[in-house]
Amino acid sequence: MAARPEGTPCWADAMFGDVEGAKRFYGAVLGWTFGESSSEFGNYTQAYANGKAVAAVVPPMPGAEGQSAWCLYLASPDAAATAGKIRDNGGRVLMEPMQVGDFGTMVLAQEPSGAVFGVWQAGVHEGFEATAVPGAYCWAEVFTREPEKADAFFSAVFPYRVRQLLHEDMDFRLFDLGEETVLGRMEMTDDFPPEVPSYVNVYFTVDDCDAAVAKATEHGGVLRFGPMSSPFGRFAALSDPQGALFSVIDVSTTEGEMPEISDVS
Repeated sequence: MAARPEGTPCWADAMFGDVEGAKRFYGAVLGWTFGESSSEFGNYTQAYANGKAVAAVVPPMPGAEGQSAWCLYLASPDAAATAGKIRDNGGRVLMEPMQVGDFGTMVLAQEPSGAVFGVWQAGVHEGFEATAVPGAYCWAEVFTREPEKADAFFSAVFPYRVRQLLHEDMDFRLFDLGEETVLGRMEMTDDFPPEVPSYVNVYFTVDDCDAAVAKATEHGGVLRFGPMSSPFGRFAALSDPQGALFSVIDVSTTEGEMPEISDVS
């Protein structure tokens, strides 16, 4: 597999105080199986959908205990250079470029409106082995209360073309690489509780959205929104028992016409 273009979502992981609980929950909801944990790398444990690596779970580093959250990594040919761009454009580097064995080099960062994300310069670990199939990553959106800050930042740090969804009820933008749309940005409205910070919402693919929601709530998850059908698929927003927010989507069940989109840059 060739290295992904700069700015492409390429991996997702989350820290959990109860890793075994997380494995049970996501195994039930998304059908994941798990590899052996690597004590050399902080008991990092990869998750698999039909034998393909699709995500990872890990216990928190000492001193980093807190709210569990999914972290989306964006591909970079040079993690150190991307860290410099992050700083130059008003973002914060939370973890300096760190080489992870021969797997690759990672950075953790925060964009100016507060959403945390990762940067991954691939070594032997090139990222997702499958996407947009049941159990695998499908899509992600930056949820922010300060869309102007997020838009300016992401289009400066990564080579995105920006387009606007023409919808009277929401402020939603799309970030493209060439002809491929790789990321969305949604303005958080007053529907979001004020204590919820800006974050990156990761979508995982499922065969049946309603069945996945039923499994999630049965295993201690909380339904936050939906299920709702859209031109892009039937989706729902959830939080797992440890508070990590994520969404599930059945891309085969669509409803309604695709909205119009206009170029911004």
